[in-house]
Amino acid sequence: MAAFRYDALDATGRNVRGVIEADTLRQARAELRDSGLTVVSALAVSQDDIQAGAGVGWRERFRPGITSAQLSLLTRQLATLLEAGLTLEQAINALIEQSESEKARQVLAGVRAEILAGHTLAAAMGKYERIFPDIYRALVKAGEATGELGKVMSRLADYTESREALQQKVGLAFVYPVIVTVVAMLVVTGLLMYVVPQVVSVFQQSHQSLPLLTKLLIGLSAMLQAAWLYLLLLMAAAVLLVRVMLQREEIRYRWHLYVLHLPVLGRLVRGINAARMASTLAILAGSGVPLLAAIHAAAGVVRNLPMRRALEEASRKVREGVELSRALAASGLFPVILIHLISSGESSGKLDAMLERAAAQQEREVANYTSVLTALLEPALILAMGGIVLLIVLAILMPIIEMNQMVH
Repeated sequence: MAAFRYDALDATGRNVRGVIEADTLRQARAELRDSGLTVVSALAVSQDDIQAGAGVGWRERFRPGITSAQLSLLTRQLATLLEAGLTLEQAINALIEQSESEKARQVLAGVRAEILAGHTLAAAMGKYERIFPDIYRALVKAGEATGELGKVMSRLADYTESREALQQKVGLAFVYPVIVTVVAMLVVTGLLMYVVPQVVSVFQQSHQSLPLLTKLLIGLSAMLQAAWLYLLLLMAAAVLLVRVMLQREEIRYRWHLYVLHLPVLGRLVRGINAARMASTLAILAGSGVPLLAAIHAAAGVVRNLPMRRALEEASRKVREGVELSRALAASGLFPVILIHLISSGESSGKLDAMLERAAAQQEREVANYTSVLTALLEPALILAMGGIVLLIVLAILMPIIEMNQMVH
């Protein structure tokens, strides 16, 4: 069966859009007419159309497939329906009816069409690689192989939810500092370009000798007024150049390695990637996926390039018979506590349980470190902004004080 995207009118003349499955376009039109709809247009939906966002609203079109939050919700709903005893086709039908996203409905309809054609769920999701990542499909495949798809989907839902929560926690923690920084830059720029020139013009007309701080402030203000457009273009060009350079893998590797060795940011980046790796390995190993395949899938979720290469090198060593903990320790890029917990799991034969504990420990450490970092960063930004404003005020007040002393 194939999926067809339709645009129709109901009995009241209201426009109705959606996706229907049928063997042919003629059958799809007939089923729509039988349901009381007047078909305006109906077209076959390909996987490329779904992944590119064709046939959806303009708000949906510019979103890159299904968001991680939507995928997390769909996974939890599918796990709940399967554990409740529904068949896979019934569960997907329910998800299509409940989903509020047109793009999600199209993806689910495409997956259902592949399943009805005789493919497994993992193979059907493989048609949409940009939406369902490798680890997702690997877990689904393991669940289908063991006959415990509902339980595996439940664990996968836990994994996607915890990963989404960690990303939101880290992202939201830095929202306030970013806002303070942007507002501070706008305020200082406004003072230098509009307020300072009007006030300082009085001193220039008096032909008095100005303090060094005031002269520097006047020079900076004049430079911003004359070259602000060129500075914006220079900043845009610099950002574009950096993005182009980082597309080269070796340059990106060196930059990621440099970030890892930074005193503050490096610890945060290392913790986030270690938490992703440990949680991925835990859920894959606990679902019966072979260790080498699990390590390969875990490398795909590690965004830091040196850590990813170290994990790939560890996979090669594990294939040769080396323990995973020793292979990871050789790189020196992973947290020591993570290595010790993995070593304990290998010794006790409970690697998946120790990996889950390691992932939870890393997530707690990242959350605590982020809280401490933002708690220190916020007052530091406020003090820095206050210091800059103080310098501007002093540069304006010092000539006034000197003029008063001359009058007296």
